[in-house]
Amino acid sequence: MTGVEGELGRLLDSGFERSGRLGEDHRGLWAALSSASRGGKRFRPDLVVSTHQALGGTSASAVARVGAALEVLHTAFVVHDDVIDGDDVRRGRLNVSGTFAAGARSQGADRATARHYGEAAGILAGDLALVSAVRMVARCGAPDRVVDHLLELLEDTVHATATGELADVRLGLQVDGGEATVAEALRVAELKTAVYSFQLPLQAGAMLAGAPEAVTTALARIGRLIGIGFQLLDDLLGVFGDETRTGKSALTDLREGKHTALLAHARSTPDWAALRPFVGDPDLGHDGAGRARTLLERCGARATVQELADRHLDEALADAARSPIPGALAGVLTDLVVQIRGAAAPALGDVRVPGGEARKPSMVVTR
Repeated sequence: MTGVEGELGRLLDSGFERSGRLGEDHRGLWAALSSASRGGKRFRPDLVVSTHQALGGTSASAVARVGAALEVLHTAFVVHDDVIDGDDVRRGRLNVSGTFAAGARSQGADRATARHYGEAAGILAGDLALVSAVRMVARCGAPDRVVDHLLELLEDTVHATATGELADVRLGLQVDGGEATVAEALRVAELKTAVYSFQLPLQAGAMLAGAPEAVTTALARIGRLIGIGFQLLDDLLGVFGDETRTGKSALTDLREGKHTALLAHARSTPDWAALRPFVGDPDLGHDGAGRARTLLERCGARATVQELADRHLDEALADAARSPIPGALAGVLTDLVVQIRGAAAPALGDVRVPGGEARKPSMVVTR
């Protein structure tokens, strides 16, 4: 990953060079964006690199640039997502919006004005990151035909992610008494998570390695299945996870009434009437959350979502075994599924590989 970090460093340095011409507003915006890009697991770039290597690729410099571009794309989506959700904190520190809002408050702005300023900064910083990601792909140094395919893949990804993000917000409107169904929650998981976090890096790595179209097509299907499985387990961790091990609150999803498959299933059961007062309560405490978890288990929501996650992950591995994917890449995909299940282990038990013994994960896959 040294090459990816080097490309990221050069990108961030070039942004500060522009600040010399554009002034302090740009410098502050770019500094906040640079801060937002630090601290991640670099999961998506690692997946690009691993896929490329497993397919015998030799385009190390192009892979590093594309891997860095995907990390910048991830930063763009995260920054915009925080604006959409109204969040001021990410990874335990002020995010772009929170940084600018806090700065405005320290200068005497009222709360509403400061929030507007912070949201504007978040939107603009995310836009800068999107442009930078596209430019890095366009200038990655791969053959023109490959670059064209990568740019088309990137454009499709942005469209899918935007669609999933808007659908997620729409489900929160609850107009005409409508509620999210399990199928709708799965569709949001596919568009908002699976496409850019799994399909995109898998396919990009394959394209840079010169893999046949049949392989990149198979990776799209497999990435979709893995991504949905990942999101389902992440939703379970958001309610049932051990906070000391996952690093995320087990109250937030319930307080927000997040439109997950977990809650969608619960709404279809007789236990929903008892569960409803605990969902969407911003003041929900640990006692209330404990009662909600009991109800989610009693109504079968937890077991159903676990089964859905296992089904998607198992199907991904089965698809990899019967597709025209080389054995080395099938091993990468198997390890990826093990890692995803390992990240869920604090709440959901042992890591399992169908037909094999329990395995310990080599890393934790996170957002």
